[in-house]
Amino acid sequence: MGNSVLDRLAAHSPIMKTISLPRGRHRLHAMPTSTGYEIRTEPTYDWDGRERGRTPFTVLQHTVAGAGNLQFERRRYRLGPGDTMLLIIPHAHRYWLEEGGCWEFFWISGTGQEAVRNHRMIQDAVGPVFRLRPETVERLATCSLRLIEGEGETPGAASAIAYQAAMILFDDVLGPHRSMSAQESRDVMDAVVSHIRASLDRPLSVPQLAEIAGLSRAHFTRTFTAHQGMPPAEFVAQERMRRASRLLTDETLSVKQVAATCGFSDPNYFAKAFRRVFGTSPTEFRTTGMYAVKGPADGRSRR
Repeated sequence: MGNSVLDRLAAHSPIMKTISLPRGRHRLHAMPTSTGYEIRTEPTYDWDGRERGRTPFTVLQHTVAGAGNLQFERRRYRLGPGDTMLLIIPHAHRYWLEEGGCWEFFWISGTGQEAVRNHRMIQDAVGPVFRLRPETVERLATCSLRLIEGEGETPGAASAIAYQAAMILFDDVLGPHRSMSAQESRDVMDAVVSHIRASLDRPLSVPQLAEIAGLSRAHFTRTFTAHQGMPPAEFVAQERMRRASRLLTDETLSVKQVAATCGFSDPNYFAKAFRRVFGTSPTEFRTTGMYAVKGPADGRSRR
């Protein structure tokens, strides 16, 4: 065990500290409700965001080792080491550990108007799962450790720690970052573009691309859009269609194989996406040579 704050916090495992303080006449705008560090191995670890009461509160949970699952509205996430999950309750989500799994994490839960507002703003910007800088994780672990070791025994002291944790998160995700030089920016974005073009047969989410760039999702999206003239998700979709049009013209692969090579597991969905861009089906495109007439977002890609 090393000397980092996260290591010191892990040394307390398993531990859960509930912060329950008398309520005065004046409501504080950020207040922790619980924190801790756990290693879960039982499938009974299963939380439904619609069944945890009506009082709004937030859960900030950082995965240290192992893996867990999150169903957030219509999307499923697999949380591995280094992933941070931010949830606001009540909400239509569920997070759980599958049978035979192991999930090691620390968390800080809190309530209060300002805490919920701040966390909702972060979630709206980058989604419920993101990556934080190592120094941010250490600082959040410090907040958890301070509560566990008894620093939040009065409403003011507890609120100060909760608000500090919220602002630490804000600074990493939405705050100003070190500006890269023009050359650094070009080099990083060119590397991301190369990765996209070499990986069109695989999932390419914005969080994954931001991690490759070493930037927060919001900062990466702004930088990539400035560099390529379009958001990263749009660029990926365009590159998939460009590859599809090229592959369809040589008639070496079937339409189904072209779809898979361009990252579409469902050929029917591929056909619909292709028609939206080219105005014709992949089969018709191959037959009539429409690639010579129309292409996706002609002239917008910067090579």
